[in-house]
Parts: sequence; structure tokens; C-alpha cells
Amino acid sequence: NRVSMTEVSTQQTIHKHLIIQSQKGDQGAMSSLYGLYSKAMYNICRRMMGDEEEAKDLLQESFIDAFQKLPNLREVNTFSSWIKRIVINNCINSLRKKRLDTEELGEEQDFMGEESDDFEYTKFRAAQVMAAVDQLPEGCRTVLNLYLFEGYDHKEIGGILGVTESASKAQYCKAKGRIRQLLEERSQYAG
Repeated sequence: NRVSMTEVSTQQTIHKHLIIQSQKGDQGAMSSLYGLYSKAMYNICRRMMGDEEEAKDLLQESFIDAFQKLPNLREVNTFSSWIKRIVINNCINSLRKKRLDTEELGEEQDFMGEESDDFEYTKFRAAQVMAAVDQLPEGCRTVLNLYLFEGYDHKEIGGILGVTESASKAQYCKAKGRIRQLLEERSQYAG
């Protein structure tokens, strides 16, 4: 089912119209925007927080923030990345309030580089991997999500979380190792 360029253009025009109407305070347009973006933003919240109720609360908080700030958005074409940034920032702020538990590892700490990861993740279903991610300590889970799913590099993550770049890398490697361990344990019990 290929989407034509005309359909993409039409969708972009509809989204742009909804954003402009929302900027003017149109509640119906806001509701439509929420419908278009809430599932993707919820998935970010769910991955970041590891808890369904917290994710729902942060989703609502993020949309309230977005709709309050929406009149100041100058480039309506950037709405998608703009709201994603609001969601990620709200998740990070919530984790900070909970005193995000990141183990500060020294610069000399050895960590496994991403290149040496030969674990076969593809033999597991996405739900199994996400369940393992949910079991990670908050610090590891946050670094993993920011790096793997949201595309931040370790230097940026360090700045966001107030840790060193090497601590971010170490948390990421620790997260991957823990996920591998959880998945291997599950496959042993399932077999």
C-alpha cells in the first residue's frame, strides 16, 4: 500500500490547517491534532517512563504545555519535532524530579563498544524487548531511550542528564547487557 505524493501533500496541508486553527484556540482542531499525534507521543512517554500511568500523565501534561505554547510556534511545519521535544523534555524533567538513578562511572571505566554487539535481538518479539527495557533501572532506561529511539548522541545525553559522556556510554552498555541477560533468561524458561 504505497502512499502517493499527492496524499502526503494533502495530509501535510490538513495538519498545517489544524495547527493554524489550534493556534487560534479552535478546540476541535486541538482535539484533531491530539488524535493525530497522541499515540506516537504516548509511545515516547511509555518508553521513557517505563510505567503506563506515568506515561499517560506525562502525555496529558505535554499536550497541555504544547497547546499553551502553540501560539508562539512560528514554523508550523516543525510541529511534529516541536511536540516531540516537549514530550521528551517533560519526561526528563519528571525523571529528574524522581532523582534519576544513574551510576556515575569513571572515565577509565571499561565499557563494551556498540560495534562488538553481536547478540541476536531479532529472534525476540518487540513486546519481549520492550518488557525487558521496562525492567531496566531508570538511568539505564533513559539513556537507552534517548540514544536508541530518540537519536541523541552520548555527549547530548550527558548534557541533558548532567552526567559525563562516558557515564552515558556506560549506562547504555549496561542497559544493553541487562536486556541481553533478561532476554536470554526468558528464552531459557520458554524453551
